[in-house]
Amino acid sequence: MPGSRRTSADEVPRVQLARRWLGVFRVLIAVLEVVALIGNFQYVLGFRFFATANFFSYFTVQSAFAAVVTLGIAAAFALLTPRDPVWLGVLRTMVTVYVLVSGIVFGIIVAQASTRDYRMEVPWSDTVLHFIVPALALIAWTVDSIMAVNPRVPWSTVGWVLVFPSIWLVYTLFRGADIGWYPYFFLDEAQVGGPVGVALYCLLVLVIFVSLTAGLVAINRMLWRRARAHRAPRPGTTDRRALRAESPALQR
Repeated sequence: MPGSRRTSADEVPRVQLARRWLGVFRVLIAVLEVVALIGNFQYVLGFRFFATANFFSYFTVQSAFAAVVTLGIAAAFALLTPRDPVWLGVLRTMVTVYVLVSGIVFGIIVAQASTRDYRMEVPWSDTVLHFIVPALALIAWTVDSIMAVNPRVPWSTVGWVLVFPSIWLVYTLFRGADIGWYPYFFLDEAQVGGPVGVALYCLLVLVIFVSLTAGLVAINRMLWRRARAHRAPRPGTTDRRALRAESPALQR
C-alpha cells in the first residue's frame, strides 16, 4: 500500500547496520578514554607529591576504566549480535551515570575553587575525561535507546547504580583516615566542617546518582515505547512477515 508504514521486517537490515555503526562509535569512545587516562597519568607524574595509588583511587579514574571495559563489551555485542542482553543495558546505564557524575562533581570542584580565589589548572586530559567522554557516552546511550532494539532498562537499575559508589566511598573514607589524603575535598572532615559536612555532601551526590539514573531509565523506557509503536503496522496494513510465513512457496 503506497504511503503505508514499513513493517519491522523491512527495518531489520537498517537497524542492524545502525547497530554496527554504534559499535564502532563505542570503540572510538573507549579509545579516547584510554588516551585521556594515559595523558592524565603522565600529567600527574609531574606533581611533587604524586602517588600512583592515589591516582587510581579517584572515582573518575575507576569509572573511566569501567567505561572502557563496558564500551568494549557493548561494542562487541553491537557488532556481532542482533541485540544486547538485559544485563548489558543495566551495566551501560550505570557506567553512563558514573561518568556523568564524575563530570558534574569535577565541575562543582572547579567552580568552588574559582569562588575561593584558587586557580585550578584543567589539562586537556581532564577536559576529555570529565566533559567530552561523558557527553559522547550519553550520545551513545541515547542512540541505543532511540533504536529500541534491546530490552528496556529495568527500574531496578536505580538500586544497582549505588552498589559501586557505596563500596568506593567506604574504601575511600577508611583509606583517607589512615593516610590523611582524600581524592575530593568534600570527603575531608577538616575542609567541610566535620562529619556532618561530609554526610551532607555525600547525600547530595547520592541524590545526583539516583536522579540521573531514574531519569535515564525513564527516558529509555519512553523512547523504547515510542519506537515500538512506530514500528508496529497500522490497523488494516498487511504484515509482510505474516505473508512470507503463509506463502505456499515457503511451506514446500
